[in-house]
Amino acid sequence: MRQIRNDLESHLMAARRDARLLISPLGEYYEDLLALDAWINARSKANQANSLLCSKLQEREGRIKERIEYLAKKRGIDSEELQLQILKGEAQRLTPDDLPDSLE
Repeated sequence: MRQIRNDLESHLMAARRDARLLISPLGEYYEDLLALDAWINARSKANQANSLLCSKLQEREGRIKERIEYLAKKRGIDSEELQLQILKGEAQRLTPDDLPDSLE
């Protein structure tokens, strides 16, 4: 358990040093809203977008953890193991053939 947590923390630290995240274009309307919101808050658009994304993720954190727990149980592993697999890029999507006979 401690090793999984240490691996997760190491991966997160490395991820913070990685290159910037690229997102799809927002579209004209949302690009304008972001520009307005950034100006109102005296931030660059990049900083405001970062702040908004972090805020939304904090809002959804509990739901994300619930979904990870469900998906881990479906795979017969604990949620920390699935989180580690996802963060390492090793998690696999299940097919109907991969499902167990019952979900206890």
